[in-house]
Amino acid sequence: MLSGKGMYLWKIYRCENGDPQAIANVAAQAGLSHVLIKIADDGGIYNYDWEHHRDLVPPLVSALKARGITPWGWHYIYGRDPVAEAHTAATRTQQLGLTGYVIDAEVEFEAPGMADKAQTFMNTLRREMPAGVLIGLSSYRFPSYHPAFPWREFLDQCDFNMPQVYWITAHNPGAQLTRTVREFRAMYPHQPLLAAGSAYKYGTWVPSAAEIREFLQTAVNLGVHAANFWEWHLTRDILDPSIWQAIADFQWPDSPPPVPQDITEKFIAALNTHNADTVSGLYTERAVHVTSARTITGKAAIHSWYTTFFNTLLPNATFRLTGHSGTGNSRHFTWEATSSAGQVRNGNDVFGLLDGKIAYHYTFFTIER
Repeated sequence: MLSGKGMYLWKIYRCENGDPQAIANVAAQAGLSHVLIKIADDGGIYNYDWEHHRDLVPPLVSALKARGITPWGWHYIYGRDPVAEAHTAATRTQQLGLTGYVIDAEVEFEAPGMADKAQTFMNTLRREMPAGVLIGLSSYRFPSYHPAFPWREFLDQCDFNMPQVYWITAHNPGAQLTRTVREFRAMYPHQPLLAAGSAYKYGTWVPSAAEIREFLQTAVNLGVHAANFWEWHLTRDILDPSIWQAIADFQWPDSPPPVPQDITEKFIAALNTHNADTVSGLYTERAVHVTSARTITGKAAIHSWYTTFFNTLLPNATFRLTGHSGTGNSRHFTWEATSSAGQVRNGNDVFGLLDGKIAYHYTFFTIER
């Protein structure tokens, strides 16, 4: 998995006058660990000079590798012919000797019926992609804003998730990245997260150097594996030089801090231990636990309830967090479970917290036998 800072690169000829060695030298001077090169669009190859019949990507891949910088490929897909798109992706990745491939799927996949197209693309891609190549999705921030997008069809077969946290028209990159990470970590499947930030001009809006630093530091604090920006030419040639300098000056740590877990994530992880001691340890001594049938008070009573829950109601269950919201001392979250005794598809709970522990818990669920 990538770690550190990187840049998207769209059109090679626009970057450092199209000179692969110059691109690699600038990347090395900025301390970049990776560069994401566009290698395909739809079902066709990209960054090919058709006039002179020259593929512009291999020299850049070689130059980057020589400087110890990881080149990965990215590909904008439309879903018009998912089999052809996947074939191009796999063939191009293999020919270029790349170890990572990024899917850029956006508005086209929010149309009705596109979940099947996404599934066909991913099935074909996994079948044809060379062994060992990491595959990731780079799409929208805030999945709650895009319920029609086929997240599961893509992410089920991806190795990582690289949302595009472009804070254009605003100036709060840290808050937007935090929300994006929280929403994706609450989804199932939960893939390792990288992040893409905005280092380009949008109308009259431009990011500041301070915002670039905030985005990078927030990524480190949240345990995001790597952060990169859109896009090389737009950053280097359009924006004030202070933006590139902010990226170059930021020191990505060799050992990032541990990933912080929300109480809802800790709770689901505790449920998956099937241990009443572990779960009840998340509650305060005088916690209140409420269902539609009854209310109990105190950690001992809650421990007894979970013993029955694990042994009788949902033995050997697998629990999944499907969504959460709230900050401070309140949380609302949803969950699912699969057990030999039945399934839960509608888990819907509320926490009230005191000093980071659960003081109030209302839970609602039905078991489908």
